[in-house]
Amino acid sequence: MAEAPVPYAVAARELLRSTLLDAMREQLTTREWATVTMAEVARAAGVSRQTLYKAFGSREEFAQAYVLREVDCFLEAVEAAVQAHLDEPARALSAAFDVFLTAAADDPLVRSIVSGKSSDELLPLVTTQGRPVLGHATERLAAFLDQAWAPMAPEQARLLAECVVRLAISCATLPSAPPGMGADSVATLLGPYLEGVLA
Repeated sequence: MAEAPVPYAVAARELLRSTLLDAMREQLTTREWATVTMAEVARAAGVSRQTLYKAFGSREEFAQAYVLREVDCFLEAVEAAVQAHLDEPARALSAAFDVFLTAAADDPLVRSIVSGKSSDELLPLVTTQGRPVLGHATERLAAFLDQAWAPMAPEQARLLAECVVRLAISCATLPSAPPGMGADSVATLLGPYLEGVLA
């Protein structure tokens, strides 16, 4: 049975939001978040400032939407890395963290957070006010893990997903972690749990 077509209004709204988020990402390749105005983002996207605010409501909501979209991009890469190593669970974890940390190091949003110059606005979105990001990332990753490794119970997939997401956020936002706290150490820490669950 064919899927129902997406209503025009919904498709247009999603295209507008995506275009605005793309414009912000482009701005962040050369500037810090705090120095980019909403008017500049709107102009880069080819719309009015009023249109941007109508699409997102406020700068804070725009920031939240931007962070969530970046999270989805990271998760796509993580899921692909796990999928490539399904028969080697610990290696899958290591590969997933490696691809995440590599992507995070090159990501303009993460660089903006780590620099400290935009921390008042962005850092809380992944720390003290990070429940939407943590919840979204955990639920998506848990659903993927539950499907990728069928013997895993949903509650086990969710526990592993939340641990992985929390560690990923910590490693990305505090890159000056102790030596050795990287992809292999995460696999060493969580690998035995995953292998035990799948045994």
